Amino acid sequence: MVKHLKREIGGIEWTGRGISIVDQGALPGLVKRIELCKAEEIVQAIRRLAIRGAPAIGAAGAYAVALAVKQATEERWGARRLSDAMNEIGNCRPTAVNLSICVQRAALKVPFGFAAVLNEAHAIVGEDRTANRAMAEAGADWLVSLFGDRKLRILTHCNTGHLATTGGGTALGVIRALNYRHMIESVYVNETRPLFQGSRLTSWELMNDGIPHQIQVDGATAGTIVGGYVDVAIVGADRIAGNGDFANKIGTLGVALACDFARIPLIVAASTSTIDLDTFEGDCIEIEMRDPTEVTKWPNCDITPEGAIGHNPAFDVTPGRLVSAIVTEKGVLEVAAGQTPRGVGWGYTKSPTHPRGNL
Repeated sequence: MVKHLKREIGGIEWTGRGISIVDQGALPGLVKRIELCKAEEIVQAIRRLAIRGAPAIGAAGAYAVALAVKQATEERWGARRLSDAMNEIGNCRPTAVNLSICVQRAALKVPFGFAAVLNEAHAIVGEDRTANRAMAEAGADWLVSLFGDRKLRILTHCNTGHLATTGGGTALGVIRALNYRHMIESVYVNETRPLFQGSRLTSWELMNDGIPHQIQVDGATAGTIVGGYVDVAIVGADRIAGNGDFANKIGTLGVALACDFARIPLIVAASTSTIDLDTFEGDCIEIEMRDPTEVTKWPNCDITPEGAIGHNPAFDVTPGRLVSAIVTEKGVLEVAAGQTPRGVGWGYTKSPTHPRGNL
């Protein structure tokens, strides 16, 4: 059994030659750090989900731009090849807006050289870590105001912790902050098909922190919520549209619908860099379609009849009207039942009102 060491959890570290990451594809059985020293290596790591989570791939994308600039100098690339490399980095996973934003930020520093691009990537990491801490405390404060100091039963989906960010996490960061306050009774962790990012990664992180939890199949979500076993669901987001609709790992919409039916809060925890005001509504968000064999095989053996075709969207879109609150590093944006936040007019509060139903 692999010994889980907290020092090994860290997301992305600059080594002087490239970035060091925990290979998320090897978890939980093997804790393996790998070094990526070329832009194309980072792109491949993002595509195969060795690096995943919107904030983490955004930071990795910025470092990839820095490495592309370094390669362009050392290998005598022309301007066209460097531009093509940056486009490939920015588009290697289309749904998460953090990737394109961070790549664009890094690209603006390209005329000033490698050191300037690298410093921008470092700045992105620093901002993400600060945002993680702030949203964790804001989300925990909001839930304390709502529920008092009693222990909570929480449901979460996919992985939103250290591995998905460069800091303590988004939704899992809020859960971690609640645990520090001794407010966790149990966490229901959805396994999150097709790559089991909940059962492989979230459970691994919770084990490291000693947070009590139970793993359930995605199909159990509605029964667990409607059956009265959950007080609040907390999830992350890869892109939040201007009207509050948000894209997150496939299966999140089912969580939201069950919460709405059971009249319990659904909380979205994400940094403001995930809010995309240029995308007006969820229908405009591009949904990444992944390899169908991720559904039909695991890991290398068939789990479906020969010739069966997999349908494998990586994300789904949840309407903003199903959300009770959006937690960012700026505070908590409450959403009245049946309504949605309105673009630039979004406002934050530290004092929660009743978000939804009878709690």
